[in-house]
Amino acid sequence: MNSSDEEAIRRVVTTWHEATAAGEIDRILPLMADDVVFLVPGGPPMRGRQQFADGLAALLKEHTIQSSGEIQELRVSGDLAYCWTALSVTVTPRQGEPKRRTGNTLTVFLKQPDGTWVLARDANMLGAPRS
Repeated sequence: MNSSDEEAIRRVVTTWHEATAAGEIDRILPLMADDVVFLVPGGPPMRGRQQFADGLAALLKEHTIQSSGEIQELRVSGDLAYCWTALSVTVTPRQGEPKRRTGNTLTVFLKQPDGTWVLARDANMLGAPRS
């Protein structure tokens, strides 16, 4: 595995968490492919950057988001990579109690012609933490 590719993917993940916490949607959008697809429990796939941006913008109007993740496995093969992450997300309404979700995600990254990595597919299996 090319360690510079692994480091670049880890930077994408870190930047995603930081930009989400700061509410910087414009910083997140370049981290994903135009045709990105997010698979979420109990809902239809979220397709494309714009659908993601619209959903996140609506959520951030009334909430803040804090997330953290521990990469469990990261493999790079040519211009494709996958990353399994144990993720924790806390969504806090401006008025009300925070809601925490934990679980695993499986993310596929694509290497772009300029050498950068972007998120292409993400399967999110977050749920309420077990007591």
